[in-house]
Amino acid sequence: MKVAVFYGKEDIRIDHHYPVPEIGPDGVLVRVKACGVCGTDLHIYSGAQGATDCNPPVILGHELAGIVEKVGENVTRVRPGQHVSVNPNISCEACTACRRGDPHFCDHMMATGVNYDGGFAEYCAVLEKQVFVVPDDLPFEEAAMGEPVSCCLHGIDLCNIKCGDSVMIVGGGSIGLIMLQLARMSGAARTVVLETNEARFSLIRSLGADLVLNPLKDDIHAALAENGLDDIRVTIECVGRKETVEYAMEYAGKAGTVMIFGLTDPDCAVAYYPFGAFKKELTVKTSFVNPNTQGRAVDIISSGRLNLKDIISERLPLDRIGETFVPGPRAGKVMIVC
Repeated sequence: MKVAVFYGKEDIRIDHHYPVPEIGPDGVLVRVKACGVCGTDLHIYSGAQGATDCNPPVILGHELAGIVEKVGENVTRVRPGQHVSVNPNISCEACTACRRGDPHFCDHMMATGVNYDGGFAEYCAVLEKQVFVVPDDLPFEEAAMGEPVSCCLHGIDLCNIKCGDSVMIVGGGSIGLIMLQLARMSGAARTVVLETNEARFSLIRSLGADLVLNPLKDDIHAALAENGLDDIRVTIECVGRKETVEYAMEYAGKAGTVMIFGLTDPDCAVAYYPFGAFKKELTVKTSFVNPNTQGRAVDIISSGRLNLKDIISERLPLDRIGETFVPGPRAGKVMIVC
């Protein structure tokens, strides 16, 4: 089969003669139809650490969907021909964290596309417990968004958005646009998005933002006050940069919740002023991967209530995957399609 193998920092190569993976009795062989390029993939490619340690050579790609090609003898929930979305994370189900209901903190967490060969390939072997059946008429590119949507759901859950709250999303990329829609579903009365790429403003507004501001140009405090949004109850940082984390802290209102969701570089440090947080009684939270939310994500995507089609900006064949790792901003989510 054709694959893209990651050999180490800034080294990913196409191989047309890679063996199709074998599956065990609990395994499912998926013919990959779409696999998203995640910020974690870019971090790993640049030499940084993802959610789990990556030891190349390995096939990256953990946001995948496709068609069941073959199943192991113990598999009962799926059958060949069904369309599936894959949860890449695999917990041991036996350590203390798993037994207390926190599988994302598993002492032995592994992930397809990070520790095991993933979706930047024509076929991918996973376990039955990792696959979620999706409707046959759901586009594979949208089904492949199951993993990022499930991560966003976990983050939204932790924000405790109440009906009528005002919510700020920092960053209008693909994750920010998912968070924007989920915040509205959760009851946000008004939403504001901070984004520096003004070419994205129209899309951001079309997905429900009441106000879109450029923090490099606009007086944010004045604009929020002018639009009656100076009491932001929840800010959700979706970029993973020092300045965007600081924006989320600065613009959160009194008794507000700050969700630091974007994946930063491991050595990223921000200016934190406890006195300012004290005066506003801020709650600062973080969110780690997707514990028990993939099923809900698949349900929401299948319902059509999330607009994912307009978030996907590029569809590239596997042979052109190297283009996605060129430094620079992307217009939206990039999908590798087979």
